[in-house]
Amino acid sequence: MKFGAVPVPDAVGATVVHTVQLGGLVLKKGETVTHAHAAMLAERGLREIVVARLEADDVGENEAAQSIATALAGREITVERAFTGRANLFARHNGILQVEAARVDDLNAVDESLTLATLPPYRAVTAGEMVATVKIIPFAVSRPILDQALALASRPVVQVHRFQPLRVGVLSTVLPGLKPAVVRKTVLHLAARLAPAAAPIVVDEALPHDAEALATRLAQVAGLCDIIVVFGASAITDRRDIIPMALLQAGGTIEQFGMPVDPGNLLLLGRLGGAAVIGAPGCARSPKENGFDWVLQRLLAGLEVTRADVRRLGVGGLLMEIVSRPQPRLDGGASAPPLAEPSAA
Repeated sequence: MKFGAVPVPDAVGATVVHTVQLGGLVLKKGETVTHAHAAMLAERGLREIVVARLEADDVGENEAAQSIATALAGREITVERAFTGRANLFARHNGILQVEAARVDDLNAVDESLTLATLPPYRAVTAGEMVATVKIIPFAVSRPILDQALALASRPVVQVHRFQPLRVGVLSTVLPGLKPAVVRKTVLHLAARLAPAAAPIVVDEALPHDAEALATRLAQVAGLCDIIVVFGASAITDRRDIIPMALLQAGGTIEQFGMPVDPGNLLLLGRLGGAAVIGAPGCARSPKENGFDWVLQRLLAGLEVTRADVRRLGVGGLLMEIVSRPQPRLDGGASAPPLAEPSAA
């Protein structure tokens, strides 16, 4: 691609690089200079204009952006028509975004003339939400560069796993002192979490915080549910605690106890028959985002969640502090270090 200042008469057919406003005439960046434009510019005394002109092996910015975006788009992704060298990708439905992060890096390493930006992998997205954008930096890219990018995008790089209306069972264990209003509010917050998937709560029961009682009910409802969420009257602190032991007594298995997401550390993930079982951490009673959301959302999208998947959540897993536990990570209950005084600037 040729780029630079040329005499106005020689600019016909080239692309305007910077918007020109002169004597009531406006030529916007990206417009093609016509003979009429050149005549009006000359009449206003302009002798040179900065333009770009494509060469034989160049592909225009919009065509290049559109072709890359279309190639990398997977299931449940809509590609918007490219404009000013940018093609945006949108989710068709509510779900979980899957991103092939390594190939995003590979695409961005092809050449500085093209870029791909996405939302984080496994982010919950809504229908119509932008999930990625392809931007061509100059006004064109060479055909060899575009071909290299298209080869990397030969398999979907971004796709959405649509949420499914899975059947959810809720078992809340209770102890003296746990107010019924707390249990009700917890279930309401869960219902709000399930709303994007239109997933119904088919079982909602409270029972004693006792391993035998919980094991019996787990076994009874497992066939009715795709996901069972157990909200314990007290937090799970060990695999030998009430909820994990009840799951094992019911004939289930424990996939993982604990997760590197805070709030959300004390989550239990297991299976019982065909149902996934989540022993919810205490923070799941709050509507604020926590590790419970990340596991629940993947399950609602039909994704398998393994022990390895949970253990890979640490990067980015430090979420906002919650008021009920002010500064819990400071040793010995020490107060937080003082904030630096704001600068005069």
